[in-house]
Amino acid sequence: MQSRKRQTPTGARMPGRDIIVVGASAGGVEALSRLVAGLPAGLPAAVFVVLHIPAGAPSILADILSRDSSLPAAQAHHGEAIRTGRIYVAPPDFHMRLRPGHVELARGPRENHVRPAIDPLFRSAARAYGRRVIGVVLTGHLYDGTAGLMAIRSAGGVAVVQDPADALVEVMPRTARDIAGADYVLPLADISRTLVALVDQSPPEEGGTPVPDQEENAQKIITRAKAEQQTGKRRGEVSVLTCPECGGTLFQLENEKLIQFNCHVGHSYYGEALLAEQSEQLEAALWTAVRMFKEKGVLARQLAAQARVREHGFPAERYEEQAALADQYAESIQQYILKGTGNAAQETMNDER
Repeated sequence: MQSRKRQTPTGARMPGRDIIVVGASAGGVEALSRLVAGLPAGLPAAVFVVLHIPAGAPSILADILSRDSSLPAAQAHHGEAIRTGRIYVAPPDFHMRLRPGHVELARGPRENHVRPAIDPLFRSAARAYGRRVIGVVLTGHLYDGTAGLMAIRSAGGVAVVQDPADALVEVMPRTARDIAGADYVLPLADISRTLVALVDQSPPEEGGTPVPDQEENAQKIITRAKAEQQTGKRRGEVSVLTCPECGGTLFQLENEKLIQFNCHVGHSYYGEALLAEQSEQLEAALWTAVRMFKEKGVLARQLAAQARVREHGFPAERYEEQAALADQYAESIQQYILKGTGNAAQETMNDER
């Protein structure tokens, strides 16, 4: 039988299931090592890996996977072209997303308390590559990956979940299986072989629905709500503002002549008083940021010095870079505060008296 021609993810003719996205958390290093060890050299698919790791810690996951796999592995770079037969690892403190033909890295807001998170990778893969995607959820805590796996299945892709009974931490794969569903629930030892078989299959020409860009939709909703607030169209409704005293939601009262807010526990503000309180809290928050950046610089330099004594050059350089960046941010924020014009809202209230 004549073999089917395969194309890279950027190719135009009859691509197969050539995008594999993998997410793991606690216990993930060993699980990922075992998974990639079973993938053959020249695999006609690109593999993308997200592992929950602390933001400030240097990651050696790519080195570990390169050692254990026949496929080359490296930390992904922003704008890097997607090629088959390679493993792309999300770097610490960056979400990794897939766009048609290339990788995108961004320090966006944390999702599920982590960055990198699994859901951004899975969602973006489903949007960009649809039926060509194979999503894999391995061992870990909490729920990250479940919504992303739902997006992959909705787009016609395939979901592979590690058998919770086989996982070091069963919460993440169990949640993915029970909520998103899975086409395959397998012990870790069987996943690599299944991935190779799936890559060798052509996806159905039809099936699946386009995955909406949830982030874009959310931003539209937020933008619309802010515009309504600014133009006074949310009187008698929940506002987009929060109470400075308790952090609760503020409700705008139905008063056309006055801008007034109450929170659900009873704190009450005129608009001018709320603006003054926000200004005070903002300055306090900025001074807190200055302190924290300065403390981070001191601690990072202490860790760098210790690394130098131990002749650990690479970690020392990373710590020194973090210290220099922390100093830069602290100085910029402090200068912003000192050059400010004071409490504009309070000045406005005084002028009106």
